[in-house]
Amino acid sequence: MIRKTLAEMIVGQQLLALAPDTTIRRAAEQMRERHVGSVLITDGAGRLLGIFTERDATCRVLAEGRDPATTRLDAVMTPRPTTLPPEALALDALRLMREGGYRHVPVARGDQVLGMVSFTDFRGLDLVRLQQRLEDENGMFEALR
Repeated sequence: MIRKTLAEMIVGQQLLALAPDTTIRRAAEQMRERHVGSVLITDGAGRLLGIFTERDATCRVLAEGRDPATTRLDAVMTPRPTTLPPEALALDALRLMREGGYRHVPVARGDQVLGMVSFTDFRGLDLVRLQQRLEDENGMFEALR
């Protein structure tokens, strides 16, 4: 998996993308039905505007006492999330997640979203290998200082 590209990881993926005026309740229902932990917020032309995750539902909606039936995605989404191009490697996505402290990375070319990788896409021995590679790279960087 270390040399696997994000394009390879997202083959056959059916994205959950919703309009910014969708309510949190509707987004949560869609996330439950699709068994996903995030939704991409896009405009009518499919351009990426933001991302909304399970963590956002907890921290930005429930913990703040907002009404999921009336609160819209654009009020609580993370706008303009960091993306990676499809030619980026799995290792690049894991590094970005680790450094950014998040679990989802949209795969996009420009502002056109193509897919999504999540921390849960990395499992078992592949995850161990990728994490070891990141630690090795960090050690080499520190040695050069």
